[in-house]
Amino acid sequence: MMMSKRVMIAAIAAASMGSLPLVAQSPAKPQYRAPRTADGVPDFTGNWSYATYTPLERPAQFADKAFFTPEEAVAFVKARDDAFRAQALDNIHYDDALWQGENYTKGVNSLRTSLVIDPPDGKIPALTEDARRRQPPPQPGSSDRRADSYETRTLGERCITWGNDGPPIMPVGYNNNLDILQGPGYVVVRSEMVHASRLIPVDATRPHVGSRIRQWSGDSRGRWEGNTLIVETTNFNDKIRFRNSTPALRVTERFTRTDADTIDYQFTIDDPNTWTRAWTAALPLHKVPGPIYEYACHEGNYGLPNILRGQRVEDAKAARGVTD
Repeated sequence: MMMSKRVMIAAIAAASMGSLPLVAQSPAKPQYRAPRTADGVPDFTGNWSYATYTPLERPAQFADKAFFTPEEAVAFVKARDDAFRAQALDNIHYDDALWQGENYTKGVNSLRTSLVIDPPDGKIPALTEDARRRQPPPQPGSSDRRADSYETRTLGERCITWGNDGPPIMPVGYNNNLDILQGPGYVVVRSEMVHASRLIPVDATRPHVGSRIRQWSGDSRGRWEGNTLIVETTNFNDKIRFRNSTPALRVTERFTRTDADTIDYQFTIDDPNTWTRAWTAALPLHKVPGPIYEYACHEGNYGLPNILRGQRVEDAKAARGVTD
């Protein structure tokens, strides 16, 4: 597992404050030309981190601000670091000690106050009436549900998917790293968390698979528009439920290399069964040293059998009328 370095807020401020983008997309610097692969397309090969404290939606105290000032960014990161360390004192967990400790402070990877850039208020659009009535799936880490079977536990506990490995790529507590490999006609995006790999054909003429074929990571198809790789993913199964979405979910990702160490990554979410309009988020991917080691989720993992065994103990106590 690879640790990400803190983004230097002062450096970002010095380089960015004079020309912060006021529109959704952060275009490539005019003087920068991305390296090319053997077949002449921009080369994204390498290891990249998307670790950030930047929230998905804009906090209330920044309701009218799309960007932090440098001072606000420093204060925001300090508050998040302090809150994490205070929680760790009262709630010691192996995740905290090994992967979220002093060496994994994240900072903010841009001066944006939210990952959501459209709508302009930094908020995810309203849910449809049907979505409001739907029962949301259990979330990783929640403990207010019975362990009647491994099938009732979360996809993360079952080492199927953590939900951030894409599409879309979403920051989580740790392991916010991926590597990108390219070959003629294909791009591979491999996530560190739960070791998911997407093999993306880059062929504008290739259609998606048939509507009856449904997959955990959907069916991705890529195409080039200038220096930007656009990846459209459909055909999700009915279990992935990104933020309680439906199989009608369509994710459109845009990768644009803006300098030697940065990829501008944006994704648009569209599911008319869930939200009243499509919405878009953006976050930079920062180049980091490798390698990324295998995340061997299930091997030697005694957590799930012990969770089920613990529930059987609780069931037996309840049958005897025993209460704690």
